[in-house]
Amino acid sequence: MNKIFTVSAVVLLAAASSLALSADEPEHRHHPHMAGSAASAQSAGAMTDDRLLVQYPEMLRIHTLANMRDHLVTLGQIQEALSMGDFDQASTLAEQRLGMSSLEMHGAAEVAQYMPKGMQEAGTAMHRSASQFATVAKDASVTGDVKSALASLARLSQTCVACHAAYRLQ
Repeated sequence: MNKIFTVSAVVLLAAASSLALSADEPEHRHHPHMAGSAASAQSAGAMTDDRLLVQYPEMLRIHTLANMRDHLVTLGQIQEALSMGDFDQASTLAEQRLGMSSLEMHGAAEVAQYMPKGMQEAGTAMHRSASQFATVAKDASVTGDVKSALASLARLSQTCVACHAAYRLQ
């Protein structure tokens, strides 16, 4: 039961990061999940989106958004592999599609020149975290330590959420 709860929490984190990423989102966002007085205050006026707007050339913006959607797909595939106890597959997915080994595939050097320093650091943290997860998942294939793999995956997801909470593309 504890594993189901942890995996569900990771899925929710991944979903939250996908909601945070939208190129066509209006300047103001509504948060229907807010309760109590915060929701009442919001109904009087929309919340502003305080994330830093980052502007990319159009083709690079489209490429970057496609990469981020692929990151979410990969997180889902990693979760699926973990649910089946296939730690080696989870490790491979993480390293090849999210980890430090994936930087060239994503065109990281080209994209980085348009990112503020904090966004560059957040991206690097995500790629490093993915590589760390890949190592932990590979170890779990030997030790069977699911908890460490899930904790590492949660840290990886949190790097995505932190970046999407601070930055938005236009």
